[in-house]
Amino acid sequence: MLSIDRSIVDAIVAHARRDHPDEACGVVAGPVGSDTPTRHIPMENSARSMTFYEFDSMEHLRVWREMDDRDEEPVVIYHSHTATEAYPSRTDISFAGEPGAHYLLVSTREPDTEEIRSFRIVDGVVTEEPVRIVEPAVDPHAVQSYMFGQSPATVDYECSGR
Repeated sequence: MLSIDRSIVDAIVAHARRDHPDEACGVVAGPVGSDTPTRHIPMENSARSMTFYEFDSMEHLRVWREMDDRDEEPVVIYHSHTATEAYPSRTDISFAGEPGAHYLLVSTREPDTEEIRSFRIVDGVVTEEPVRIVEPAVDPHAVQSYMFGQSPATVDYECSGR
């Protein structure tokens, strides 16, 4: 099962809609071994295609090095399908090179609905998995506002250079 924060899903869908009619693509990184997607990284589809996506090779290298430096890994690899359902194509399956990743697909074929599905793809075998969208929790002990040493009452400051 893929558990993913609502704000990340919203960002992925916005990226897919923004790049439509071309396929959008990107990664959601997370701490190594955690299976927790925490950092959304939208990437450029260097193929600029309505039916195919390809990470720009230099951006791909930079992002993977950055993840290594931050002790992260690609927890989710995502892309959009612009005219078909959110299911991996034969090409998607053949290029799936991260056996530990969740492959998230978003279909943008319908402008008013979201079709989001997740798959594991290992050695050419596709297994669909449930997606659990987690609403961000609000910590009741977190500071919600700051007053910076001022009371709610009006404060007058008299500045005199004399």
